[in-house]
Amino acid sequence: MSILTYMPQRKVVLANGEYYHVFNRSINKEAIFTSQRNCIRVLETFNYYRYENPSIRLSYYLACGVEKRKEIFESLKNSVKENIKIISFCLMPNHFHLLLRQEIDNGISKFLAQFQNSYTRYFNTKNKRQGHLFQGQFKAIRIEDNEQLIHVNRYIHLNPYTSFVVKTLDELSEYRFSSLYEYLDKSKNSYCMKEDILSHFTDSQSYKQFLYDQSDYQRTLDRIKHLLLE
Repeated sequence: MSILTYMPQRKVVLANGEYYHVFNRSINKEAIFTSQRNCIRVLETFNYYRYENPSIRLSYYLACGVEKRKEIFESLKNSVKENIKIISFCLMPNHFHLLLRQEIDNGISKFLAQFQNSYTRYFNTKNKRQGHLFQGQFKAIRIEDNEQLIHVNRYIHLNPYTSFVVKTLDELSEYRFSSLYEYLDKSKNSYCMKEDILSHFTDSQSYKQFLYDQSDYQRTLDRIKHLLLE
């Protein structure tokens, strides 16, 4: 049974060189990003499908030996264009946030379709389920200027704290399922183009302080938003 996602025409034009806050949620708010193994798979999928038209599926690539994977990935990096640049990301139990820059025509749509389809196949196989995993079309908001870029990045990184997935800021800094761990120089892997954000700060610690200064305010705003929706 095919689980390919077809994207209808969207109102927001996705243009090359522009930044977008992209997000989507699971069907029925099902928890889909809760285990370390699942989140590692997401990061592997991000890293692989940010490149245009890989020659083989991610599942086949991951089934190869270490040396073969290295050879395939080096070839991918050296000969293929990138669909997108990842500025930041956060995985929540039932949804994701991405801050992306589109690099080629339809790059964001291609990347999201490949990511959602690949992860759906993986999750369905692992959990013996069938059908779609994500709600219809992903949402995309264009970033208008540098100030908005920095603040959306902060919103994404604070999301686990805002939503009480983690209770304290110390827990937030150790949250492995967002790019904050990479921004604070704690990760050995690099998935993000951080320079567009960190160039506005003296170092990673000043960026961390920038986040934390608004953390409780953002949590309060989120609580008020939920009250208004009830």
